[in-house]
Amino acid sequence: MHFGNFQKHSGAHVLPSVISLSLVVMKSSFLKSNSDPPYLRLLQKCSGMRQLKQIHAHVIAVGLSRFTYITSKVLSFCAVSETGDLSYAETVFNKIAAPNIFDFNSMITGFFNRSDFQKGLSVYARIRTLGVEPNARTFTAMMTNIIDLSSINQVHCQIMKLGHESDLYVISLLVTKYSTRGAMELSRQVFDESSDKNIVCWTSLITGYCINGLVGEARRVFDAMPERNVVSYSAMASGYVWNDCFNEAIELFRELKSCAAVKPSISLLMSVLDACAAVGAFEEGNWIHSYIDENGLDYDLKMSTALIDFYAKCGCIKTAEEIFKKMLLKDVKTWSSMILGLAINGHNEMGLDLFHEMEKRGPRPNAITFIGVFTACNHKTLVNEALWLLGRMSKVYGIFPLIEHYGCIVDLLARTGLVDEAKILINTMPMEPDGAIWGSLLNGCLIHGHIKLGERVGKLLIQLEPQHSGRYVLLANMYATMGSWEGVMRLRKMMKERGVVTVPAWSFIEINGVVHKFLVDDKCHPQWRYIYGVLNQLGREVDPFNVMN
Repeated sequence: MHFGNFQKHSGAHVLPSVISLSLVVMKSSFLKSNSDPPYLRLLQKCSGMRQLKQIHAHVIAVGLSRFTYITSKVLSFCAVSETGDLSYAETVFNKIAAPNIFDFNSMITGFFNRSDFQKGLSVYARIRTLGVEPNARTFTAMMTNIIDLSSINQVHCQIMKLGHESDLYVISLLVTKYSTRGAMELSRQVFDESSDKNIVCWTSLITGYCINGLVGEARRVFDAMPERNVVSYSAMASGYVWNDCFNEAIELFRELKSCAAVKPSISLLMSVLDACAAVGAFEEGNWIHSYIDENGLDYDLKMSTALIDFYAKCGCIKTAEEIFKKMLLKDVKTWSSMILGLAINGHNEMGLDLFHEMEKRGPRPNAITFIGVFTACNHKTLVNEALWLLGRMSKVYGIFPLIEHYGCIVDLLARTGLVDEAKILINTMPMEPDGAIWGSLLNGCLIHGHIKLGERVGKLLIQLEPQHSGRYVLLANMYATMGSWEGVMRLRKMMKERGVVTVPAWSFIEINGVVHKFLVDDKCHPQWRYIYGVLNQLGREVDPFNVMN
């Protein structure tokens, strides 16, 4: 019997003679053997409420509704399926004389999935009133969608009271729930009190520490694991990337490569690729690209986009373009990554041309797309283009500029000498300017000699961000330009009194897969004498050209 036979008849409760006969045969075969019940097969193939109601009507008509596992399947589809109907599920549920735990779990899941927590809790209360024993699925159904700490605590108490604290899935979910609410002490307590832990429990705790910024704790848990799999490595690597510990993520990946028993997954490769893009670790990222090719892994949308981002940030814009052109499917993130990649590599016009192409045949731009677009306008000849696009952003696409968008425009105006225009834009912004905005204006004042305005902005910046060393440095540079050494000394004294820590600038270079980091006057590198020798030699060779010019 097929759904097409049912759908030829408009009424779900009308049984034509041919179908009636077939249902009688089906009922007979069903009663003789339960090895492959036909109605269960139909329910498994059901795709919507119209078909479900037809099947349910026939089940009732032939007297099979007394079989609890059929009614339970009907109830489950209505309550849990995305195409179900929770109101219909309630009707079915209320007609079941003695619901089993499967039925209760279906209703709890349905209510909690739709954020109707009160009804979900009332079903749980009915379980306890009737003396039905909840199982692990009951608690996971309740916990999956609750978000407040108080409710998590209440469910946790019920889990402990009814003896489900040894269920691995329940423990893992509790660890995850507490950590997502920032309650890492409770998360760790649940983990430590569990007598039996699998890799999922360990990995949940690692992820919890990472999302709360406790990367060191996460690594200690990772190192203490009795066994690890690719999911564990992926959780730790993505945690490093999430917390901007990019070199640590790359080192972890190198450790994984030496472990023959664990093969990297696509999600792990993407996390490491993001780390390589952030620090310019070209050789490691290129290895990942080769690994994908050699092992026949799929170039899905996310991986291709990650490769574009990696090559663009490493300066290999031609390779990024080749990947972009080969992609048959591109989403808004792909287009945005390519536009930004062209912009940061100095191909401003190409970036804007690609944006206009996106407008014609690509997906609808989003707020991130316009960050790349305004970055592409990073030239004095493109100021008018940038201002026109800022207006177009809201008028055409309904995207209201964020502070990051205003920051791009203010920076462009200030650096091109349009300092007064930048100040006017700041004053007309719908939000309060942050330190980055004022910093861009101060930098423009310093470049173009707007001394008085720069001094006012510099003092405002220090009030706004008193612990940001860079703000003092900018204003000190302004005073030095003015010849006001007293002002420079006053700022240095102020920094010392306020305990402002100066964060030194640094640069890096990758050689043979190793990223070397350098600070100003750095002598920590094992080859520092040789490096300074080369720098001094270069300086001596450049000096004659400076004299000639």
